[in-house]
Amino acid sequence: MSSPGESSQTGPRVVKEEVTAEGKWLKLEKTTYLDPSGKTRTWETVKRTTRKCNSSADGVGIFAILKRTLHYDCIVLVKQFRPPMGCYCLEFPAGLIDDNESPEAASLRELLEETGYKGEVVGVSPVTCLDPGLSNCTTHIVTVNINGDDQENIKPRQQLADGEFVEVILVPINEFQKKIDEMLKKEHIVVDAKVYGYAMGMTQAMAKPNELPVLKQ
Repeated sequence: MSSPGESSQTGPRVVKEEVTAEGKWLKLEKTTYLDPSGKTRTWETVKRTTRKCNSSADGVGIFAILKRTLHYDCIVLVKQFRPPMGCYCLEFPAGLIDDNESPEAASLRELLEETGYKGEVVGVSPVTCLDPGLSNCTTHIVTVNINGDDQENIKPRQQLADGEFVEVILVPINEFQKKIDEMLKKEHIVVDAKVYGYAMGMTQAMAKPNELPVLKQ
């Protein structure tokens, strides 16, 4: 039984966070924590400086499906140069959530800005982490359907900010991993883990889904 004034909290937990460096968009912290055995340890943690206090996550990733008559459904991806990687990356459209903005509103805004498409939100994931060994950055994955037959989506026009250079890539959903693999052979690009993880999942889901696996003895 704990004595008065003594913390009853048990298990691993963060004890202290100290900022060691800070820029406009990011900061580096020294995180002191207790591990599961009760030993005090330290960790280097990267955090965004832009997280809003009233926001459930830092940003949104947008899983946008373009639907058109007499066409296969396509996943809308974006390709852009990422300085930390030193090359072009293939990603889902994404962006930060503004102050007093919902994940749904942020996803439709970012989709319009980066791709020119207007769509309808059909699903929002729980808060998910992106690289928990490095950062506390979180995101909602928002599913958006795009009616490609709508006049405004036939010739979409991006609304990019100054300094943004984004190429829109449409990938048929029925050949998603195949088309991405072909791009990787032709170009020096890196695929975002969320995109390739989805591609692998689609491949597994479409490969003999009703056949029970037989494991080797």
